[in-house]
Amino acid sequence: MTVRVGVVVFPGSNRDRDALHALELAGAEPVSLWHESADLQGVAAIVLPGGFAYGDYLRAGAIARFSPAMRAVSAFAAAGGLVLGICNGFQVLAEAGLVPGALLRNRSLRFVCRQVTIAPERLDTPFTHLIGERRPLRMPVAHGEGCYYADEATLDALERDGQVLFRYVDDDGRPALDPDDPANPNGSLRGIAGVMNAAGNVAGLMPHPETAVEPLLGSDDGLLIIRSLVESAAGRPVAGRKLEAGAR
Repeated sequence: MTVRVGVVVFPGSNRDRDALHALELAGAEPVSLWHESADLQGVAAIVLPGGFAYGDYLRAGAIARFSPAMRAVSAFAAAGGLVLGICNGFQVLAEAGLVPGALLRNRSLRFVCRQVTIAPERLDTPFTHLIGERRPLRMPVAHGEGCYYADEATLDALERDGQVLFRYVDDDGRPALDPDDPANPNGSLRGIAGVMNAAGNVAGLMPHPETAVEPLLGSDDGLLIIRSLVESAAGRPVAGRKLEAGAR
């Protein structure tokens, strides 16, 4: 049976169709989940896609976190369900408190849209286990608020507990730890491009693996991340049946 993976669609999402296509390439049955519904339709994993949810008014992800779908996603994650937030989806996860830290304005104060290189810090997670080795992965970024920030104590705890999932690196795989490093596109502290929650079932990253799934797009490195999620979800029981809109 093909595993069903949901993609939450907010007003302002613009990478949802890319995510649906990537999931299909990875062997999943993609399911669109509308932001106004708390019905997760029995999916085994969830992707929060890129875009500008609710126009990114107030702050990126600040309004989306209160949607009925996100209340359901929070309950799904608390029950151990796999959730991946990409770019704006990462911002929504951070605003909802499902992953640590915050995404601030890029250090340049400009929107950045270009290819970058990242490398996994962990190869034993539901999001990275098919990558096989720590090596540079090429995929695009497209964001204005992608600078990962947390206080020093939190950063130290993330390092200690293995919650840093990806870092920006140069083409040789050298970590771009300095916020001013040319390989660090947004000034993220310690070059952090993606993190996980303490339980390891929720992850967010700023680069777009869903638009790096075919060589025609310039890279298919992102497919390894999407396939890791799909195959991990296939090994877990289906969860996330309809939850009340007020569920937390």
